[in-house]
Amino acid sequence: MPQPLYYLRETASQTAGPFVHIGLAPGAAGFDIYRRELGHDIAGPNAKGERIRVEGVVLDGTGSPVKDALIEVWQANSQGHYAHPQGGGAVEEGFRGWGRVITNFDSGEWGFDTVKPGPVEPRGRMISSVAGRVRDTHPDWQGRVEDRFAPMAPHLNLWIVARGINIGLNTRMYFSDEAQANAVDPVLNLIEWENRRETLIATRSERDGVAVYRFEIRLQGEAETVFFDI
Repeated sequence: MPQPLYYLRETASQTAGPFVHIGLAPGAAGFDIYRRELGHDIAGPNAKGERIRVEGVVLDGTGSPVKDALIEVWQANSQGHYAHPQGGGAVEEGFRGWGRVITNFDSGEWGFDTVKPGPVEPRGRMISSVAGRVRDTHPDWQGRVEDRFAPMAPHLNLWIVARGINIGLNTRMYFSDEAQANAVDPVLNLIEWENRRETLIATRSERDGVAVYRFEIRLQGEAETVFFDI
């Protein structure tokens, strides 16, 4: 008798493009159809905390820039709260915590302005009925409901798509000046090899009095960015 599977089937995938920018970032593709381009204002004018600039580039396996990638970002506010009913607390008026940028068609560079997120408070590891079944049928599963994660270090959640990528890539960006919080972050510590964790750390510098974080996303090859299967 086949073993029953208590989880949803995977949705069929397809490559993103060649019209991904027309549909998701029409302004960049030369179509002026929105009064304000969707996804450009992540934090809003009322968000508290340090204003920062995040920049980077997406590189393929040969080290060449990917000039048609699209990146979506989700983040908490400076208090570690997401703009969601279960996001941990209230957020400032106008704070969306979500944005969308594309790489420059000539250089492959990308960037956006936001506020630096705060540490995110822990949640129960497993709360769904599906998760409970997995727990009960796999004694070595480490996601016990009663356990709690340590607080997650300040981070950005990133999703990357481009032509040739069948399934969008999920990763995180952490901050180099949060070494103490990074050291106990439960997600970073799931990565067995410490040198691989470094692929998720953005380096900080300053430009005109504003903190600038640099984050390179490497799709393949040496120093390939860690991506998460979620």
